[in-house]
Amino acid sequence: MPRQPEGPPPPPVVARVRVRFAKRGRLRFLSHRDVARAFERGLRRAQVPMAYSAGFNPHPRISWVGAAPTGAASEAEYVEFALSAPVEPESLRSALDASLPPGLDVLRVVPAGGAPLAERIDASRWQVRLPGVAEPVLRDAVAELLRRDGVEVERATKDGRRRFDVRPAVILADCRAENDTCAILELVARHTTPAVRPDDVLTALDVVAGLRPSAPPEPTRLEQGRLLEDGTLADPLAPDRNDAGRLVGKSSA
Repeated sequence: MPRQPEGPPPPPVVARVRVRFAKRGRLRFLSHRDVARAFERGLRRAQVPMAYSAGFNPHPRISWVGAAPTGAASEAEYVEFALSAPVEPESLRSALDASLPPGLDVLRVVPAGGAPLAERIDASRWQVRLPGVAEPVLRDAVAELLRRDGVEVERATKDGRRRFDVRPAVILADCRAENDTCAILELVARHTTPAVRPDDVLTALDVVAGLRPSAPPEPTRLEQGRLLEDGTLADPLAPDRNDAGRLVGKSSA
């Protein structure tokens, strides 16, 4: 007879909410695991009625989507919570935001519904600040990258070094000048496997044009969402719409 956990089963899930939050300032150096732990502590402090998994080691039912890499700031991180009791979204947002450290800022909470959150996100829009790089130099490098059909880069992974093609993930790339000695790379990248991160695109710019910033780049994710035909991203927290056929990869009715 297999062992059974003691005590009553956890309360059922009665509601789900989706959350957009930002990772700002020095907290951009948090790993995804650090962010997850901070949220679990914040949820307890805010007394959010979380639903828990069953078994001998119950865990709050939290679903993460597309976490930004360590070292990258973000204005568009997403997570979904399963709740054991109904909660007013704005009250949850305010209480959770107050319970998290400054720099992990809860921007919006909405009831979950329609397509799963993971199906609403397949691309990101990034802004990468490049101190020490003049805008004309960056513009020439970006133009060369966009001319190529493929650009392979190499990255260290837990399974060793891996080579992959960056170019198919780059949907849009442009640049502008912050000042004479700092350029801004603006990038829309499709989510692929392996994920193509801003540092991979910078490595590709080095491969095709020898671009090497003299100071550490400062990437910030501005948006995540479904890629539309015009290169913009649909808000993943928006209600489902009848014109979803305009999304890239969907057929029109």
